[in-house]
Amino acid sequence: MIKTRTWIFITAVCAALLAVLSAALLSSRGEGTVVEILQDGTVIEEIDLSRVTSRYSFTVTWGGKEPGSNTILVQPGAICVSDADCPDRICVSQGWLTNQAAPVVCMPHRLIIRLKSPSGVDAVSQ
Repeated sequence: MIKTRTWIFITAVCAALLAVLSAALLSSRGEGTVVEILQDGTVIEEIDLSRVTSRYSFTVTWGGKEPGSNTILVQPGAICVSDADCPDRICVSQGWLTNQAAPVVCMPHRLIIRLKSPSGVDAVSQ
């Protein structure tokens, strides 16, 4: 049987490792400031949100089977789809993209907006 001191040591080591991992993951969320806008898997635009000084918008059109468009709104440190003519408008309801937690996706127009990690590793593989 393992003594109580051994269990205390094992618990302390596990807690320390968990604290270090948590701190590393939480601090890496804010690193990426470059946004990639992809349509049908191809990067059509890259925007460095740290260099944006004022709010602006632009429109991305899709000419596929069900043509349509998305209006993208950019402001310092954040980006969102402010309007879309797709049937479900889920991309609009996703709100502002400010971290790597989840990309903004419009499936009908095959549009993805995601923060590019400086390390080249995306949030899913972390």
